[in-house]
Amino acid sequence: MLDRYTKYKALDIDSPDERILRITFNNPKTFNSLDKTGHCELTYIWREIDEDPNISAVILTGKGPAFSSGGDFGMIEDIIDDHKARARAWKEARDLVYNIINCSKPIVSAINGAAVGAGLVAGLLSDISIAGKSAKIVDGHTRLGVAAGDSAVINWPLLCGMAKAKYHLLLCEPMDGEEAERIGMVSLCVADAELQDKALEIARKLRNGAPGAIRWTKYALNNWYRMAGPAFDASTALEMLGFTTPEAKEGVKSLREKRDPNFDLDSPI
Repeated sequence: MLDRYTKYKALDIDSPDERILRITFNNPKTFNSLDKTGHCELTYIWREIDEDPNISAVILTGKGPAFSSGGDFGMIEDIIDDHKARARAWKEARDLVYNIINCSKPIVSAINGAAVGAGLVAGLLSDISIAGKSAKIVDGHTRLGVAAGDSAVINWPLLCGMAKAKYHLLLCEPMDGEEAERIGMVSLCVADAELQDKALEIARKLRNGAPGAIRWTKYALNNWYRMAGPAFDASTALEMLGFTTPEAKEGVKSLREKRDPNFDLDSPI
């Protein structure tokens, strides 16, 4: 079953049970950050899964103390400095969201520890999202100096409502697993020690259910996301435009130097 996934090098892929595929972010030294290879693989593996007749359910998780810390500084700096890298990142950001939405197989995310960036995109777009109590979910785009792109505009207002979405997205306010469940950002919150077992339990239920009924229900429900496609496309475009501004350069520099950013408050935007 796993032969077709040997080409993926940045993601750990195994099968914890029959017809269940598990994808694990495995770079714990950097809290499972994604370089450009990892970002690309995470974007396009969903097409492979959709076409794989041997897969009935998917689990997405991270190894070690974090789920995923998002794109690494090297990839972000390439996006700032190079037009081709920026154009590629824009395409992948769009494709990642739509590929997950359009993947027919049900996806379960087990969100352990910090969850940011593209990893968080996949975690929150999963059909069943489970957070450990110590999870730390945060969208840090405005702290970086760019608009909240990724998937926030397409799903956060639906998950937790516009007021909460704006609070967390404009201020980059983090939430733990219990708060995420309370406001509707995730399906469930469980004790950290129970997280992986719970994800596998749910994946087994999805595997054993009526496949057509489950997949068609997912397809129909995800039309809510498809209707938000134009707003999402605008957000990713504005995010990439933001990478051409001084705000993004200052945002990255301040994060590297572990200090507060000094943004120009007299912006003409």
